[in-house]
Amino acid sequence: MIKIRRSWFDLMHEEFEKPYFKKLQDFLAVEYANRTIYPSEDKIFNALNHLPFDKVKVVVIGQDPYHEPGQAQGISFSVPEGVEIPPSLVNIMQEIESDLGIKCAKSGDLTRWLDQGVMLLNSVLTVRRGQANSHKNQGWETFTGEVIKKLAKRTEPLVFLLWGANAQSFAPIIESQHLVLKAPHPSPLSAYRGFFGCKHFSKCNEFLIAHGQTPIDWK
Repeated sequence: MIKIRRSWFDLMHEEFEKPYFKKLQDFLAVEYANRTIYPSEDKIFNALNHLPFDKVKVVVIGQDPYHEPGQAQGISFSVPEGVEIPPSLVNIMQEIESDLGIKCAKSGDLTRWLDQGVMLLNSVLTVRRGQANSHKNQGWETFTGEVIKKLAKRTEPLVFLLWGANAQSFAPIIESQHLVLKAPHPSPLSAYRGFFGCKHFSKCNEFLIAHGQTPIDWK
């Protein structure tokens, strides 16, 4: 179950021994044995496995994985190459294009952002097929909250993009050296309430440049 790169294991190993995580593992063992769960077990920690702790420059917090076949890959908002781009990601790309005056790639695989230091982490890392939020309040929020706490305590300035109430609930633990940008969720249900026009992508890059970091190529 726990297939996680060394830099993150060294930071998080104490969590794996705590009662809440043992209970979560027991729950997941039953779920994977009896239901269709996304993503596959080997992809649960994809976001962490792809990006070492010390390479993170930007943090985007999602809610839980996509819950239809072929979509979830352990990276928030991202879908594998060739899969139809989901509505929230369509809206994210629309805002990028409007904000930066660029044309986004036609792929929904956001591994290209991870490669540049953008951590794309859901607060809940598994889900039942067809049932959004079905693994909510089973322990994942405690674990990912600890990941975010550790990132928030880094002395190097990071950018946190907090879209929607779920992501914004982490704001109180983020220390003042970091840039925190808040907006409604990019879902079609809420994007028009302020996600469109938030200009988070240009603001993020301006902050990174001001602190001696390479900006993100958001295409």
